[in-house]
Amino acid sequence: MPWAIRAPHTKNLTMLFKMLYRAILWTAIAGLVVACTNPPPAAPPQAAQPQPKVQPPTAPTSPAAGANTTARVSDATTPREYRRDGASHLYSKNGTRIFPGKMPPLLHAIGVLQVDINGSGAITALRWMRAPSHAPEVVAEIERTVRSAAPFPVPVKMGRVTYTDTWLWDKSGRFQLDTLTEGQL
Repeated sequence: MPWAIRAPHTKNLTMLFKMLYRAILWTAIAGLVVACTNPPPAAPPQAAQPQPKVQPPTAPTSPAAGANTTARVSDATTPREYRRDGASHLYSKNGTRIFPGKMPPLLHAIGVLQVDINGSGAITALRWMRAPSHAPEVVAEIERTVRSAAPFPVPVKMGRVTYTDTWLWDKSGRFQLDTLTEGQL
C-alpha cells in the first residue's frame, strides 16, 4: 500500500538518542574541565600597609602584669610552617576538647578557616574558606575557640602571618586539626 504511513525505523531513533546522549555527556565533561582549570577570580588590590616592627616579648615585671600578655615565639619562615605552631597552640589551650585517636569515618562538620595573626600574636581577622553551613553552631564554636586561644605564637621571622587550617569536627563536640590529625578510620 503506497498510501500507508510507515512508522520511523527504531534503529535510527536509537542511534539518534545515543548520539544526543554522548553529545550532552561530552559537553558536561568539557564544562567541568574548563571550570576546574580556570583560576579563581583575583582578589581586589589592597593598599600597601607598612609591616609592624616586631620586638621580642619582654619578661613581665609582675605576675599580674604578664598574665595574658606573654606569648610563645614562632621561628616559622612560611605560613605552612606557622600552621603547625598555631595548631599546637590551639591543642595546648583545648586539651580536653581534642578527639583522641583516629576520627570516625563520618564527621559532623569540616571547615577550612584562615587566621590572620599580627606581629604581637593577636588575631586580626578570621575568614572562612569553607564553612560548615549545615552546622552554624560549629562555625560559632570554632570562631570562639580560636579567639579565646589568643595570643598566638608571635611570628618573629615574618612579622605577621595568614595561615589556613582544616577543622575536623565530631558530633561529640571534640575536634582535630588537619595539621595534627591522627587520621580517620
